[in-house]
Amino acid sequence: MVISRIADGIWRQVEAVQDTVSETFFEPVIRLGVTGLARSGKTVFITSLVANLLDRGRMPGLLAASEGRIEAAFLQPQPDDTIPRFDYEAHLGALTGPTPHWPDSTRAISELRLSLKVRPNGLLAGLQGPRTIHLDIVDYPGEWLLDLALMDISYTNWSAQVLGRIETREEAAEYRALVAKTDPQTKLEETDAKSLAASFAAYLQRARASGYSDCTPGRFLLPGDLAGSPVLTFAPLPGADTGPRGSLIREMARRFEAYKRQVVLPFFRDHFARIDRQVVLVDALGAINQGPRAVEDLRTAMAEILAAFRPGRNGFLSSLLGGKRVEKILFAATKADHLHHVQHPRLTAIMEALTREARDRAQYAGAGTAAMAIASLRATTEATMNHDGETLEVVRGTLLETGKEAAFYPGDLPQDPAHLLNPASKGAEKWLDQDYQVMRFAPAPLNLKPGDGPPHIRLDRVAEFLIGDRL
Repeated sequence: MVISRIADGIWRQVEAVQDTVSETFFEPVIRLGVTGLARSGKTVFITSLVANLLDRGRMPGLLAASEGRIEAAFLQPQPDDTIPRFDYEAHLGALTGPTPHWPDSTRAISELRLSLKVRPNGLLAGLQGPRTIHLDIVDYPGEWLLDLALMDISYTNWSAQVLGRIETREEAAEYRALVAKTDPQTKLEETDAKSLAASFAAYLQRARASGYSDCTPGRFLLPGDLAGSPVLTFAPLPGADTGPRGSLIREMARRFEAYKRQVVLPFFRDHFARIDRQVVLVDALGAINQGPRAVEDLRTAMAEILAAFRPGRNGFLSSLLGGKRVEKILFAATKADHLHHVQHPRLTAIMEALTREARDRAQYAGAGTAAMAIASLRATTEATMNHDGETLEVVRGTLLETGKEAAFYPGDLPQDPAHLLNPASKGAEKWLDQDYQVMRFAPAPLNLKPGDGPPHIRLDRVAEFLIGDRL
């Protein structure tokens, strides 16, 4: 086992050197990881980003585009033959067709290669011709990223953390009742293990629907071809995992370790360790709408996510990354088009506060980080209306559920993020001075001019932060 790990590590270092030499002397490659927590809009983000890099009329904030140095952009076959291709064409058709609709979410890892032919600037402009830069976009579920925290924890400690976290959650009532009548020390019966795992997975689904972010293990939500396998047939139980051999709790602990070894480790080894730049999409407005507990849960998730990108945090991650460090990380609050633009700075400040604490807790160093409020596809227009003698800055759009046009005012976000974060950290049940609402808007029909990508909010600034320095 040790020899195998050493050999694997040596081979991956050789691959890293080969990649570095290839990129230095031939065509550079930027591997951009895109992930997001529940309902954050990863599919729409990737689709709109690629469309706006192919047709750059709405990308003035990307300097290489505004300076006219991007001579061409085109899609190419992806380099990884074992990873499904991101279905860009189908998703773009869903957003821009005669009857636009939100595309289906991707439920596993996928990849897309976009190549850019770019003229250099500065002193090299007159000495070199255009060069091709490949942007490999890797899309993966955010729940998979949160699984990294499991690598450093035992089954006993994980169970204690989860059971403490769900003690007061209504979504977990059914699972808590099942645990209460279960003896962890009893002899393993596969029917009992399956019932516990199914009930726990059902809780995770409900928790995610309610806006909670701590929905791990991630494959319980997106099992794919692992559905029903022993590696996904475990659940948290109280007490130490030192019961008799063949007991329920001993088998749960064994399967928990198998999940880490056979599911989590291969993902980070084969995909995560190769990422250069990363964007994490967050539905912050959805969490605020759900209340203080969801916001506190989101803050904790931000800390765990940021810690995942810090090499040296533990021996496991260090051995995987081999000294490689993610260079830039962007935390983006999506659905900014649900707010009038006057509130966008407040949403950005909330994201900055959430990630600032995460950076402090993780003692992060070495990568550039930023927070933005964005809309990958703008589905609303802005308006001003009077209500009970008060002027409200609203957005107008087509409601997803009814298809009717509506004006919407979500509430007034505080200028000081502490007004949200402090009640959240103290366990408040609800906001005392404000109610925040979220509506679901359908994508609007588009009439795009030649050279224009889909309308968005700050997607050009996202691209400049993530890849502008390499262009």
